[in-house]
Amino acid sequence: MQALNYQENKHLLIGPAGNLEMVCEMAPEAQTNLAAIICHPHPLFGGTLHNKVVTTLAKAYKDLGFKYVVRFNFRGVGQSVGDYAEGKGEQEDLLTVVNWIKQYTADIWLAGFSFGSYVAAATAARVNCRHLTCIAPPVVNFDFTQLAPFSCPWLVVQGEQDEVVEASQVFQWLETLAHRPTVIRMPQASHFFHGQLLELRTQLSQTLNQYL
Repeated sequence: MQALNYQENKHLLIGPAGNLEMVCEMAPEAQTNLAAIICHPHPLFGGTLHNKVVTTLAKAYKDLGFKYVVRFNFRGVGQSVGDYAEGKGEQEDLLTVVNWIKQYTADIWLAGFSFGSYVAAATAARVNCRHLTCIAPPVVNFDFTQLAPFSCPWLVVQGEQDEVVEASQVFQWLETLAHRPTVIRMPQASHFFHGQLLELRTQLSQTLNQYL
């Protein structure tokens, strides 16, 4: 696939708690109208749209020729106004970004890393997304069992050396699900995928390509 030229556009959207800071990378010559929206890790522990796992996700979607690749800061992070809202307010932030991208396409893929994966998963059924990607879902800290069921295909990526999200807990949770995802297990990866980001990008691109 020929590499596309992406234009980076920064926006301040009017969100439920005030302005939301967003970066949208767009490839005008893309052959698809696909949009990916990526959610960052926990706002209270340094999570931002610039997180390296988040930007690696963005690179994977650009590798696949998505027309729009969107990252944004939850309320209280960067230029986004407001305060941390236990994951519920952050779902409303994500819905604001989804409603913005719907001006251009309804073909939306959601993704998130750690806390962001919970927000994306909790919102998936509400936005009729085409695909969901969860990286290091924090199943011990947030109750994934109470999420509304969603029918789209989904992918879970988990590092087996994760020092924040216990990998065994994630794999045990996956065994209980009726609607199971595709799973990428990365034996050498820690929570932040130090030294494994290139491998993560490769695995994401290869696996997500199957859903195009």
